[in-house]
Amino acid sequence: MIRGPEVGRRWDLGERATIGKSPDNDIVVVDATVSRQHLLIEQHSAGGFRVKDLGSTNGTYVEDTRVVEAYLRAGSEVRVGEVAFKLRAVYQDADVVPGAGNFGDLVGQSAPMRRVFALLERVAPTDATILITGETGTGKSAMARAIHDQSKRCDRPFVTVDCGAISINLIESELFGHEKGAFTGAHAQRRGALEICAGGTLFIDDLDDLPLDVQSKLLRALDAREITRVGSTKLIKLDLRVIAATKKNLIEEVAHGRFREDLYYRVSVVTFSLPALRERLEDVPALAETFLSQSGRSWDGLPHALRERLQQHSFPGNVRELRNLLERAMYLEGFDAVDPAVFPVETSTAAGGTEFRLVADYMMPFKEAKEALVDRFAREYLKRLVARTAGNIARAAREAGIDRKHLYALLGKYDLNPKGKEAKD
Repeated sequence: MIRGPEVGRRWDLGERATIGKSPDNDIVVVDATVSRQHLLIEQHSAGGFRVKDLGSTNGTYVEDTRVVEAYLRAGSEVRVGEVAFKLRAVYQDADVVPGAGNFGDLVGQSAPMRRVFALLERVAPTDATILITGETGTGKSAMARAIHDQSKRCDRPFVTVDCGAISINLIESELFGHEKGAFTGAHAQRRGALEICAGGTLFIDDLDDLPLDVQSKLLRALDAREITRVGSTKLIKLDLRVIAATKKNLIEEVAHGRFREDLYYRVSVVTFSLPALRERLEDVPALAETFLSQSGRSWDGLPHALRERLQQHSFPGNVRELRNLLERAMYLEGFDAVDPAVFPVETSTAAGGTEFRLVADYMMPFKEAKEALVDRFAREYLKRLVARTAGNIARAAREAGIDRKHLYALLGKYDLNPKGKEAKD
């Protein structure tokens, strides 16, 4: 309750709940403006909740609009008389027993990945909207494809929209399509991704790059399951499943006003967080075996020194970095000639000191290669900065020429926060 006699009180909604001042309601609100049996809130088959006014005297309002019946989403405000409630989603970790070491083409023997696979076995056959989070290169796209392949929509289209690779002024058209003449350059009618993947799965990658105005339109499309092309008024019904992926913490993006809270709740019905490869190095042999088998090679056939090196590397580029390294060795260099410079490590110099070598992976797409290189530089720079300043954040911020709050954020991002007595501010 956000306004009324018991501000701050919370109730858990089951499949259905009635609200009113009569004692036989599930949620009893003693207020003169609330009817004895005021409204009903119940789950509906499409997911989410539906509110229905029960003939109240002062009416039921959703976001300041009086309704007889309406659908609710997380974040919706419901007013009964002069009393107001806010519907909030509460997320719980699913209790799953680790399953097999694979799901479709995905492999992994580590406990975190086997838990992911076990949950995927339960969720993939449904139409639940899924959000996949994780660093660049952890396999978000591969997971989305595996979910589609194991779903009842597997024989229908799988369409990808990469928000980070599309010009901002074209994203709306990419998603919703447009009519001829809708804007400068619209020389012909074009169907959008939401329409093209009819009956199939829409994968929205880099969801965090979606502009706020397009976020609101996407939310309406997902709620109503209908769209209009840019420049048209004709409604087009949708039948699709949505899987989204992001490399950012969307809760933080919501807090900073860069992402809509209601859209976050809409796409995160089920959330999977893919761990970085450095957190599950025991999966390196199985992953390498999968990539190598495509050319008839095997993990055991690699030089012993290379296998050891791979199992000790931190992989800033995650699974994609491992795959690209092996592919480059297969097609260009040969495994015995793999250049150790592809690993960002300290090497000895002629003067007896050490230097940190950063080498870009020129086999990766430009955007991904740049991100991986910047991440490697940032991590090493911050590690040396903290060591040089003995954990004195104020001094480190001055030397780096950045704000202390920003420095704290960077240290947290790269898990380099000084702890205890080491952090001096």
